[in-house]
Amino acid sequence: MGSLDSNFAHSPLPLTDFNPLDPEDFRSKAHQMVDFIADYYVDIEEHPVLSQVEPGYLRTRVPESAPYRPEPYRSILADVKKDIMPGMTHWLSPNFFAFFPATVSTSAFVGEMLCTCFNAVGFNWLASPAATELEMVVMDWLAKMLKLPPTFMFSGSGGGVMQSTTSESILCTLVAARDRALEVVGIENIAKLVVYGSDQTHSTYIKACRLAGITPRNIRSLPTTARSGFALSPALLREVIKADLAAGLIPLYVCATLGTTSTAAVDPVEALAEVSNEYGAWIHVDAAYGGSACICPEFRHYLNGVERVDSLSLSPHKWLLSYLDCCCLWVKKPGILVKALGTNPVYLRNKASESGSTVDYKDWQVGTGRRFKSLRMWLVLRSYGVANLQSHIRSDVRLAKLFEGLVKSDPRFEIVVPRRFALVCFRLNPFSWIDADSIELLNRKLLDAVNSTGRIYMTHTVVGGVYMLRFAVGATLTEERHVIAAWKLIQDKGKWLLSL
Repeated sequence: MGSLDSNFAHSPLPLTDFNPLDPEDFRSKAHQMVDFIADYYVDIEEHPVLSQVEPGYLRTRVPESAPYRPEPYRSILADVKKDIMPGMTHWLSPNFFAFFPATVSTSAFVGEMLCTCFNAVGFNWLASPAATELEMVVMDWLAKMLKLPPTFMFSGSGGGVMQSTTSESILCTLVAARDRALEVVGIENIAKLVVYGSDQTHSTYIKACRLAGITPRNIRSLPTTARSGFALSPALLREVIKADLAAGLIPLYVCATLGTTSTAAVDPVEALAEVSNEYGAWIHVDAAYGGSACICPEFRHYLNGVERVDSLSLSPHKWLLSYLDCCCLWVKKPGILVKALGTNPVYLRNKASESGSTVDYKDWQVGTGRRFKSLRMWLVLRSYGVANLQSHIRSDVRLAKLFEGLVKSDPRFEIVVPRRFALVCFRLNPFSWIDADSIELLNRKLLDAVNSTGRIYMTHTVVGGVYMLRFAVGATLTEERHVIAAWKLIQDKGKWLLSL
């Protein structure tokens, strides 16, 4: 056994002095923390959006061992400002235009406080009936907002569950699809199972496929083209599936995307579902980003054909103001999911579960324990209503259109792919005679020049061999003035680069 660090070679504090949840102490500290957080939101623009520290910076600022004696709360908050803040990339900044947004709201925050307050571990109905039943209600509310068919609702024949991330939703449905197929073809044929996506499908898809036991050589990443808007082609999917069948392989799973990470491309759900249904493959729609927009009637057509898919997931933390983490997964046939993921240890058995009249969410996910995260969405939906959430999405799209127009107004820049939702993909391309490598280098320099100022943060991607910059509008605090200022900075840095 190891020996205690010398810092611990002191007599312990009397146990009577230690009360980790004294209500009045909690009240005092919580008030201080709320003030700290509110001040952070007020002053957030004073911080560089992208952290400017170097790797390993924090190790030199903190002690090598935990303190033996308690430290003053105010000292800890002071250290947050002094040591933690410099290492934060500020996702909530109104000048954050990178990746996809992680949206927040007052109602979601206080909902998270309630979730933490109860600290319910709702693995089955009995563990906290309200946690299970509120989640069921909220999932049906969201389904109705999206105009999903009753086959995806508890009030119909399906149901939904709140996962943490899209990765978990894909993994769970993959395992369900795999086990359903193996019941027919036999476990000895697992190496024949084939899954399909596009070269724009999120990278987590390949990870999930490997975790589900899919042979890497059977993970099909079908090429997309600019002509199709980088969407997965149903004709190509059919062609590849036919070739796999001719080779003695078994089509298992198709992942369609509604709002790809690189360009927000939308795969044609209805046509892909037709092909998948024809060949008996499970089809999942990853609508992590674009799905939330479908609560607006003008975007709902992107979900046309959803009645023919097996599962659908979207992430309210990206656009429905819910804070991390929240990914909603709906399945048409929950029994398949439960059969694949269900466990029934003796210490969790109870009359309610055995009656078959309840939902035990431990059987809808990878792990057992789970948080009462539906409280966040419940407060968001009740506090703001569908109308305000629609307005929020439309406002972001309007600001993205504004930025798109600004780019188009400057002949030195170009829109690389058509804007969809609130993502604009563009690049600096001032001269028609510049070769592709030089254009890429120019835009890499532009991105570095802009991000190094700390005033805004953007990211890049490469699609169809073209390097481009991504400007994603959606941070809760972003206003028109931030978009205009961001464009002015981009123009100035572009002009500076071209003058060198």
